[in-house]
Amino acid sequence: MATVALTKDNFEETVTGNDIVLVDWWADWCGPCKQFGPTYEKSSETHTDVVYGKIDTEDQPELSAEAGIQSIPTLMAFRDGILLYSQPGALPAAALEEVISKVKELDMDEVRKQVEAEEAKAAAEAE
Repeated sequence: MATVALTKDNFEETVTGNDIVLVDWWADWCGPCKQFGPTYEKSSETHTDVVYGKIDTEDQPELSAEAGIQSIPTLMAFRDGILLYSQPGALPAAALEEVISKVKELDMDEVRKQVEAEEAKAAAEAE
């Protein structure tokens, strides 16, 4: 599966409408981004059950600001619409494979319970 260009118009729908979504935040002028690109593309051909999105930070500054992107490349991993991983830096192929494996192995019922507990705690502290 090839990578998908994500924009403010299709980002949320893509992240919430698919099981696992990886997002590569990049820019054309970024050397490490260009180094990571082929690794990311090759991985997308291996994991056809994962949606691989790319967001050009120059083309999508509002989306980049909303996501708090401060360094590129940044890789994010979502599962069931929940952000599970967000890390700047170009990953070697083996590290990217490890991230994907760990995301696939997660018990999402347990993750949802943890998210709900954290949200409840934050709400209680805000009162």
